[in-house]
Amino acid sequence: MNPLRILIADDHPLFRKGMRTLLESMSEIEVVGQAATGPEAVEMATALQPDLVLMDLQMPEGSGLAAIRRISRTSPHIRILVVTLFEDDDSVFAAVQAGARGYILKDTGEEEMMRAIRAVGDGEAIFSPAIATRLMDYFSASRAVIPAEVFPELTEREREILSRIARGETNAQIAEQLTISLKTVRNHVTNIYSKLQVADRAQAVIRAREAGL
Repeated sequence: MNPLRILIADDHPLFRKGMRTLLESMSEIEVVGQAATGPEAVEMATALQPDLVLMDLQMPEGSGLAAIRRISRTSPHIRILVVTLFEDDDSVFAAVQAGARGYILKDTGEEEMMRAIRAVGDGEAIFSPAIATRLMDYFSASRAVIPAEVFPELTEREREILSRIARGETNAQIAEQLTISLKTVRNHVTNIYSKLQVADRAQAVIRAREAGL
């Protein structure tokens, strides 16, 4: 089996040293490089093509978030695990939206850290327990739909899609967010138009907003 090739990106030498020591204790892992700034992380990821980048968020000469976006855009096959001190909502959601596959705090225990590295290296998504709970709460809230009593003629899925239409999302965005096909979204939209007796998206939005959205 080929080793999991890892690039460490962090501006603190002591943390990099400690992380390298931990990684080198794992026989299936090879540390291919260390970066101390955001641009250096992008440059080294492009040149070395590691399987996984351990990325801090706060680094000089450009943030880790910018580096995540660049790497995700130019080398989408490279997986990124954020390892940081920051656990505020803005940092977590921004990192996930930028393309991070996992988010672990620096004070995580060695065993949990090793498990997270292996998991993301294997293609999974993994988050610290507190971060995972926050993400679940966020996405549960973001999926709030129109109460059934507002448009009883619509199915639960149709009400959910109508609420997203009212927020300005396109069919493609809805398909991506709900992990369903674009054709399925279009079929639901057609049913919504028919049941609400509206001719187009604009009229559907008006009906939804009149209902209080």
